[in-house]
Amino acid sequence: MSVKRILFVCTGNSCRSVMAQGLMQHLLRQAGIDTVSVNSAGVFAIEGMSPTRETQAVLREVGVDCAGHRASPLTENLVHDADLIFVMEPFQMDEVLQRFPGVKGKVHLLKPYGLRSDEVVGSPNIPDPIGKPLEVYEVCFAEIREAVERIAKLLGVPR
Repeated sequence: MSVKRILFVCTGNSCRSVMAQGLMQHLLRQAGIDTVSVNSAGVFAIEGMSPTRETQAVLREVGVDCAGHRASPLTENLVHDADLIFVMEPFQMDEVLQRFPGVKGKVHLLKPYGLRSDEVVGSPNIPDPIGKPLEVYEVCFAEIREAVERIAKLLGVPR
């Protein structure tokens, strides 16, 4: 799989897409892979917003510091430059495709990506943890981690 740019998209770019970006960058760095760039954005992001404290906490647990991240709204450049775009919920996919119809083939739901339909357990969505307790963020991150590690493996990142 020849991928140069991955874009993770959620709603506000302060929780889920930040977790996915931080973890994927961490896995790529650990594997010594510097040919893939990873970015994130939100369909309704408020530019410059920091990640939530809970997002920072769950990423710190795996050795990722996202404190310097600032929310970025979804832009035409980000979308068109990406080889793969991962969203957390169907409404985000709808939003991306409504704004940029030409990118249909490269937008995917994160959680079920790379799985056969009979392998998807529960909902294919990763719900927004914003405003919820840390435990909800931990469950959210576990789902994101499973998907991101699977995608990293598909990209040839050794375990």
